[in-house]
Amino acid sequence: MYIAMNRFKIIIGREKDFERIWKERETHLDDVSGFLEFHLVKGGTEETHTLYASHSTWKSQTDFGNWTKSEAFRQAHKGAGEHSEIYLGHPVFEGFEVIPL
Repeated sequence: MYIAMNRFKIIIGREKDFERIWKERETHLDDVSGFLEFHLVKGGTEETHTLYASHSTWKSQTDFGNWTKSEAFRQAHKGAGEHSEIYLGHPVFEGFEVIPL
């Protein structure tokens, strides 16, 4: 299994805008091979921002990689830079292979 996360620093006072964007967004994930689940999670608030992360779970890293090269990925991310005024910097990607215990 593979977990893909993007961390977002959202400017204080713009949290509801960020959450609305994600609620209204079409992810195009439902029919993607290897996709398991998605969560948008909210972390702590610091002096300049509130931390959020998109968290998607995949059957494998290969499935995630295939998604990033797909038309569905391009459709899900079109217009991604339209709301740059609510972000403090660019999203930071983190990928994790799940270790079976």
